[in-house]
Amino acid sequence: MRAVAQRVTEAAVTVDGETIGKITGPGLCVLVGVTHEDTPEKAAQLARKLWTLRILPDEHSCSDIGAPLLVVSQFTLYGDARKGRRPTWNAAAPGPVAEPLVDEVVAQLRALGAHVETGRFGAAMKVSLTNDGPFTVLLEV
Repeated sequence: MRAVAQRVTEAAVTVDGETIGKITGPGLCVLVGVTHEDTPEKAAQLARKLWTLRILPDEHSCSDIGAPLLVVSQFTLYGDARKGRRPTWNAAAPGPVAEPLVDEVVAQLRALGAHVETGRFGAAMKVSLTNDGPFTVLLEV
């Protein structure tokens, strides 16, 4: 699994003009990508990492201050553009594999006590955020 975690003061995701997830920070906006070898155990590991990642102000984590997370599925994190000008998506897991694992990340975060908002898997989403810092970290488990 691969995730891009951004420290934000606010973030929202809309689908067809309707806001379906929104947080105000400090918090994290997290883009999550799934590849073929990923498992529920890796989803749980990623959730624990996100919950305790100390990138919020004063080196706090979401778990320290009860900060919210906005989690958005993002298959393009596994795009490969090393050859040519058009990325390939071969490393990205197909929807029937990826969707339950993104849902598992969210479920595991909630089980840890996190307030989590989400996007909608497979939808054409518009994500807006104010990156605080800017502070962005790439995670792989």
